Amino acid sequence: MPKETAGVSTKDTLRLWLRVLTLHNMIEARVRRKLREGYDVTLPRFDVMAALYNAPEGMSMGGVSRRLMVSNGNVTGIVERLEREGLVHRRPQPEDRRRHLVRLTDAGREAFEEMAAEHERWIANMLSALSEDEARRLYELLGKAKRSVLESYGEEES
Repeated sequence: MPKETAGVSTKDTLRLWLRVLTLHNMIEARVRRKLREGYDVTLPRFDVMAALYNAPEGMSMGGVSRRLMVSNGNVTGIVERLEREGLVHRRPQPEDRRRHLVRLTDAGREAFEEMAAEHERWIANMLSALSEDEARRLYELLGKAKRSVLESYGEEES
């Protein structure tokens, strides 16, 4: 017999997790395809540009890696390609010339803004069956679920 947790069976929580995972995978696959078809851009590249867009003063390579929770090696390859295309600029940090500060160029900001606007429309379209109230409630419930996961491991929300 399934164990009960806060009134919900473990089988039901497993079904819930599978539903969330399936939804995530469906949306991510569509976003990846649309970025590739519309902009010839990968999702990791879009994510690096998003991180840099939100840090107009620039970020260290390690900072980008931490923000995206990926290895420095992954970020380095993406940044090198973006730099060759004139979308980012890297410069050594004065206090440690082995470390580089990376920021979007004006062309990189423009390209990201165009992709981000489309990305927002894609997501809105994919979730358009939800009413405003349903979307707000789902957002709140997912936040509660996130806090539950963090608390189960003694962590705090970031």
